[in-house]
Amino acid sequence: MARILVVDDDASIGYMIRDILEFKDHNVTLSQRPLETKDNIVNNNIELVLLDKLISGVDGTEVCGQLKQDEEVAHVPVVMMSALHNADKICKEAGAVDFIAKPFDMATLISRIDEVLATHSNKED
Repeated sequence: MARILVVDDDASIGYMIRDILEFKDHNVTLSQRPLETKDNIVNNNIELVLLDKLISGVDGTEVCGQLKQDEEVAHVPVVMMSALHNADKICKEAGAVDFIAKPFDMATLISRIDEVLATHSNKED
């Protein structure tokens, strides 16, 4: 079980992701405020962030880049999501460890999150 922060301004997507991840016994925090991502990571002891590329007029890649430059939270893996075509390269350049294209299916989401969590936990050992 991991503590996962989902940052997406579309509440229905956030709830869907939360339901999927809680089905896999993860603890999920939802946020529609990208500028509060660092505070959410620290206050909720987050182990992984799912971050939308475009959220509430904020570019998620900028948020990701800021997180990766902050020693306090840089170790937390960020997986970015977007419906924009060809956004994967830009997201990974910002520091995201993975990219998930929207729309996605439940199996893809679970598989990608499991891979990132397994890789991340191996780096800490």
